[in-house]
Amino acid sequence: QVQLVESGGGLVQAGGSLRLSCAASGRTFINYAMAWFRQPPGKEREFVAIINWSAARTYYSDSVKGRFTISRDNAKNTVDLQMNSLKPEDTAVYYCAASESYYHRAADEYHNWGQGTQVTVSS
Repeated sequence: QVQLVESGGGLVQAGGSLRLSCAASGRTFINYAMAWFRQPPGKEREFVAIINWSAARTYYSDSVKGRFTISRDNAKNTVDLQMNSLKPEDTAVYYCAASESYYHRAADEYHNWGQGTQVTVSS
């Protein structure tokens, strides 16, 4: 198991930016692809972005492509999500997750989750 703790959420106006960070501890960080998911109010948890163990590969959902950037620092055991041009529909609880496969995109394929951090975008 790997333990994950997110930080960096908050309230921002539409068009603004936020940077989320996830700190990992426990099992070897480089063994995992790292992903961000989000859960809007009253909706299912949805995939946002993923980065492979070496940071050579990334993949984004269509709804955030071109606005969000995922990155990781294996020396610090952290994964970040830079969110630009935020929209009210980006409002959600954002979760960090770890997976042994870069190809996992569904929430039920993940077993290691952080507690989540709230992002609220006002119009």
